[in-house]
Amino acid sequence: MVRMPLAAALIALAGLASAAPASANDVRIDQYGWGNSAGGAQNGYRNRIRVQQDGRGNRLVGHQRGDRNLSAVGQQGADNTGATYQTGNRNVAGIGQFGSNHTTILTQDGNGNIAAGVQVGRGCAADVAQGGSGNVAAFVQACD
Repeated sequence: MVRMPLAAALIALAGLASAAPASANDVRIDQYGWGNSAGGAQNGYRNRIRVQQDGRGNRLVGHQRGDRNLSAVGQQGADNTGATYQTGNRNVAGIGQFGSNHTTILTQDGNGNIAAGVQVGRGCAADVAQGGSGNVAAFVQACD
């Protein structure tokens, strides 16, 4: 009988647990300023959430259920709120908000949908919902 010391077994197990498979989901968050927050949940494989926040009090939530979805959000300014909800496969959602007090909600339920928007100034609100497959929606607003 071969005996492996307990420490060696734990090290080997830790090495296996830290290796991420090629199909892993991915989240990248860059925040500058004060009081920014970002969070969410991913279920499936190869989903990606990218967040860039610069300012104060900006908030983002991203939820992905499916495979190969992308959520990309950039917020600059103060008190902006963004949310992306993706169910299905290969959906792409993008939010860019500059200024203050903007709210964007992008909801995608289906496959291969694209939704993107930019808001400038302050006080803009956008709510885009896509159901089915192959839909494309884009918006640009300059509110004050």
